[in-house]
Amino acid sequence: MANSLLTINMITREAVRLWVNTNSFLQHIDTQYDDQFAVTGAKIGQSLRIRLPNDYTVRSGPVAQPQDTAETNTTLTLATQKGVDVSFNSVERTMSLDDYSKRILAPAVNTLVGSVAADIMNGVEGGVSNLVGNFDAGGNLLRPTLDTWLQAKALLSIRSAPTDNRKFILDPITMARTVQNLSGLLNPATEISEQFRRGEVYNAIGFDWFEDQTILKHTTGAYTGTMTINGANQTGTTLVTNALGGPLAQGDIITIAGVNAVNRITKASTGSLQQFVVTAAAATGATSISIYPAIVPPSGGAPVQYQTVTASPANSAAILPLTLASSVYRKNIAFIPDAVTMATADLELPKNMQEVARERMDGVSLRMVTGFDIKSDQFITRLDVLYGYVWTRPEWAVVEIGRAHV
Repeated sequence: MANSLLTINMITREAVRLWVNTNSFLQHIDTQYDDQFAVTGAKIGQSLRIRLPNDYTVRSGPVAQPQDTAETNTTLTLATQKGVDVSFNSVERTMSLDDYSKRILAPAVNTLVGSVAADIMNGVEGGVSNLVGNFDAGGNLLRPTLDTWLQAKALLSIRSAPTDNRKFILDPITMARTVQNLSGLLNPATEISEQFRRGEVYNAIGFDWFEDQTILKHTTGAYTGTMTINGANQTGTTLVTNALGGPLAQGDIITIAGVNAVNRITKASTGSLQQFVVTAAAATGATSISIYPAIVPPSGGAPVQYQTVTASPANSAAILPLTLASSVYRKNIAFIPDAVTMATADLELPKNMQEVARERMDGVSLRMVTGFDIKSDQFITRLDVLYGYVWTRPEWAVVEIGRAHV
């Protein structure tokens, strides 16, 4: 019996199935499909507004003290279209779906998914301010220990992240070190057996653990000398500073002397300095630094909505980078899925093509289009995704920094 030709719908359906199951990081973030574009098809630049959770303060006593609901939102723009293009002849179209998927489709989807995952990972730079690491007395990075991971767990709780569905995404080198470090602890025999078989931590200390090679490497700025605040009582996301003696890179994480973090629920001091991430590179001699989160102090000693710190920085307060200058390290991530959202939408289906198809699964929409090149007897197929992402609650993510070398 002659083989029947694979249809574009079959291939696209298989492509979106492979997408959903290929990348550990993308499997465990919030993915959304926006059906408002389903009729006409989406275009680059269209935006979605995502409402963020409200924050309130608590009164004491029986007298009501109504407060305004200061709703906040963030914008997710469908700004990126990526794709992989392949060509094949009419004979190759007679392969079984399994053969086609293994030989052609799986490598193409794996490459595309990896590129999208790396893009979203890069949002950690300038987005996530929470950092833990195992340092020696000189600030040099050491291998992570159980205490390192427990610090990440505690920091998520202090930032009021939900206690269920927490994830760790580690690069392969950090995963190998972690398996070694945790293997001798008093864990259930089934968990230790699973670690031995897989070579990975599976479930431990309140997290599901996964490995992903798209974990980014960060290079810190070549900052030198003392960095200080210029002017007291600053608020917001821009720090006015005295001229910097060396540059800060986007993604560097700093603290400010005397500026402690607060528990986001109780607004009480955590006893630790608030960590801020540099959201845009600052050159040598710069007199301001862009940061996240915003500096939101109490008002007249009373807590306020969305408060982040115990006090604004004092004039001439020291700015303290948490890592050594000109160092390179991996940014492994502890997070809950709601910390980051990726949205996709239906791309338009062009007319006068050989074949067109769109498929959706688990919040992901992919489009596949095939045209025929009469000169080469090749079917040219493009696989496209239109997506955007935003770290909606970056305080619900923690960077564990690991050495960049083995």
